[in-house]
Amino acid sequence: MWRWNRPVYDVQAGRPQLRIENRVLPSGPTPVDMIANAAYYYGLVRALADTDPAPWEQVPFAVAERDLHRAARDGLEAQLSWRGVDHPSDRLTLEVLLPAAAAGLDAWGVDPDDRDRYLGVIEARVPSGRTGAAWQIDVVRHLQERGRERVAALHEMTRQYVEHAHTGAPVHEWPVS
Repeated sequence: MWRWNRPVYDVQAGRPQLRIENRVLPSGPTPVDMIANAAYYYGLVRALADTDPAPWEQVPFAVAERDLHRAARDGLEAQLSWRGVDHPSDRLTLEVLLPAAAAGLDAWGVDPDDRDRYLGVIEARVPSGRTGAAWQIDVVRHLQERGRERVAALHEMTRQYVEHAHTGAPVHEWPVS
């Protein structure tokens, strides 16, 4: 279980249910990044739910578990399995998963302009390699290489983070300085 997902047991209208609460939105750092992440996630959920046979019938649990660990550890550098073959996650995202997410959003009835705007953020993020976490690491490293002590570099990174977040630009457009 990963901290951004949480099982929830609840009773509604007298019927017990178990659901997974997904916390993809806090992975921002900006509202446009959060909406892009949500559009990508929910588009993929719909596309995969509509797949026949279901993906979980095609992929052994051990492979799914391994890929979850790879993705959590390696991010955009991960090698992930698709149809029994390992692929670089950037290629898999751009060539397979983004088109699937777009189809899923179409199935939900999302306006094509909104679909393209938000999935475009993911599409631009992938080749840049710039996630919120990558930006933070890069800025702290950059500052330390230029002589800042770690604590001072963390303070400066946080200051820049807030400054850039207020611009509303997605994180892959933020400079490292």
